[in-house]
Amino acid sequence: MLELLKQPWSWYVAGGIIGLIVPALLIIGNKHFGISANLRHACAACFPADIKFFKYEWKKEIWNFFFVAGILIGALIAVTLLNNPAPIHVNPKLVAELSRYGINDYSNMVPKQLFSFASLFTLRGFTMLVGGGFLVGFGSRYAGGCTSGHSIMGLSDLQVPSLIATISFMVGGFIMANLLLPFILSL
Repeated sequence: MLELLKQPWSWYVAGGIIGLIVPALLIIGNKHFGISANLRHACAACFPADIKFFKYEWKKEIWNFFFVAGILIGALIAVTLLNNPAPIHVNPKLVAELSRYGINDYSNMVPKQLFSFASLFTLRGFTMLVGGGFLVGFGSRYAGGCTSGHSIMGLSDLQVPSLIATISFMVGGFIMANLLLPFILSL
């Protein structure tokens, strides 16, 4: 059984499991799936200030902290107990494209040339880590939720704003991957 858990799973198995979380959360307690709201809950809980945005009954959303704790514990278990020592397989076309930008280390889930403490002090790394992190945080707040909240939960509830947000996420992703990322990687 442990060996089965160490192998990569097909997208449709993982997608099906994520898809079953949505009705389970709704049935268990009319809860909504999403990650970005947890930062707001954490700020409201840890930094009580006279800021209107953080003045709400955050204790009603405490289950979200357990959800995030489960994600962190699951990641820790995956890294320590379920680590697959086999090399990561990367599509040869992607390897050829990234090698043009000096990215050739695939020993981890993400290339070390992009995501490491040392790369944070380069223009490319700072742009990707800090700039990208800011844009993701700003975008999820501006859209009223993150990709998981809108694309998984909102679409399953047939919410038009979530459809608009998901289409915007996809368009932004295509623009980023095809136009902006090659420019950033060449820095």
